[in-house]
Amino acid sequence: GILQISGLINPESVPGVQVVMMGVKLKTLDLGRKAQEFSRLRGVVSAVVVTGRYDLIVQVILSEEEGLSLLDFFKKELAKVPEILEVETFVVYQSHNYLVPFIL
Repeated sequence: GILQISGLINPESVPGVQVVMMGVKLKTLDLGRKAQEFSRLRGVVSAVVVTGRYDLIVQVILSEEEGLSLLDFFKKELAKVPEILEVETFVVYQSHNYLVPFIL
């Protein structure tokens, strides 16, 4: 589990693809279990436990072509996870030296 080789994309070069970071506050302190739940949602690239005002930072790839908009993600995916107290989204409009795996 130390090294993984994968193909990455520049999300700005793929039409209809958008990256969103989400700060999540939870009603539970079982943060590892909740990060695993988030990581199984469609479009989620990563879910990490962090310090600060959020419990988790979740990175999501949205794709018009795959029928996954931000609203769809909230209604169809995020709704599957109980014990969410608050979510703040950060839409990536422009990035520099930022590559992500293309999953969907």
